[in-house]
Amino acid sequence: MAGPSLRPHVHWAQRHRELFLRVDLSDVRNPDITITDNVLHFRAQGHGAKGDNIYEFEIEFLEPVEPKPVCRVTQRQLNITVQKKESNWWERLTKQEKRPLFLAPDFDRWLDESDAEMELKEKEEEKINKMKIESRVPKDPFKHLKKGYLIMYNLVQFLGFSWIFVNMTVRLFILGKGNMEMHLFSKMVHFLCLTDSFYDTFHTISDMMYFCQTLALMEIMNSLIGLVRSPLIPSIVQVFGRNFVLFVILGSLEEMQSKPVVFFVFYFWSITELFRYPYYMLSCIGIEWKPLTWLRYSVWIPLYPLGGLAEAVCIVQSIPIFSETGKFSLGLPNPLNVTIQFPFVLQIYLIALFLGIFVNFRHLYKQRKQHLGPKKRKMK
Repeated sequence: MAGPSLRPHVHWAQRHRELFLRVDLSDVRNPDITITDNVLHFRAQGHGAKGDNIYEFEIEFLEPVEPKPVCRVTQRQLNITVQKKESNWWERLTKQEKRPLFLAPDFDRWLDESDAEMELKEKEEEKINKMKIESRVPKDPFKHLKKGYLIMYNLVQFLGFSWIFVNMTVRLFILGKGNMEMHLFSKMVHFLCLTDSFYDTFHTISDMMYFCQTLALMEIMNSLIGLVRSPLIPSIVQVFGRNFVLFVILGSLEEMQSKPVVFFVFYFWSITELFRYPYYMLSCIGIEWKPLTWLRYSVWIPLYPLGGLAEAVCIVQSIPIFSETGKFSLGLPNPLNVTIQFPFVLQIYLIALFLGIFVNFRHLYKQRKQHLGPKKRKMK
């Protein structure tokens, strides 16, 4: 059974706004520290002058203090910080004039009133100097203009991709419905109408997609000049990758424009941007909507690989056409009459495409972890 409670050695010091108490106990366990009616109550088990035991004491302060002490336990001691209610210098710590035997000045932290005033003055001067330095930093005169530009850019892109998504969705459902009276042919007609919506995607959507993807080149410029904090490499990979498929593969080959894969390429692109651009637009004005944040950093998980796969299928389907037409193949004037075949370039590009998908996937995963990962709790 534990013996009677004992008083530990306590050392104290003060500043104009704070009191510092150092309790000489090591291996402290279960500390109970409260302030009630301006009296500090301490009780804890630890190793002190009388060995491992329960130690306790009470201190009635000379003047009013805040009722919430801050405690910090180390292996060798326990430190308590108490805030004074009024900033002034006390002539002693306790209300009773005779100092308790267990209480002594902490000479390691002890200052007289003049020294404390000097320290306080130095802190105030440091604070004033810091404010002066911050005031000297030139404010960006184009801050609001830049913010307005980013809001408009993200808004225009959101509206453009929303038009693409809605147009494709409406065409898919309207053309996919068969108002047929003959039951035997209803499934066949439904399939044919659905296929029509796939075949006609490029001719219906291409103008708006050209506009949005050309405008997306500004994302590279924004990152390059430091207007946004997005890394440059992922922006280049995504923008140039999409534009290569759109302008070189689809835009230059009429045979590719009627392929069903075009529908999936455009559809995956548009769904991803429906959440990305509104998120950035709200971020410009300091608004975070948690459902939108979750969608922004989650929807890409299935859509990004599917979009990359659709782009790869698109390139694979275009290789025989480029081989047959010889388009973009380059003949070199040399004795061997060597020709750089564009289909070979596309095969190399397929490897680069999957490497780019890996780079962007890794970047997006890090962003998701940063925005949606568990928050670290601050230590009190």
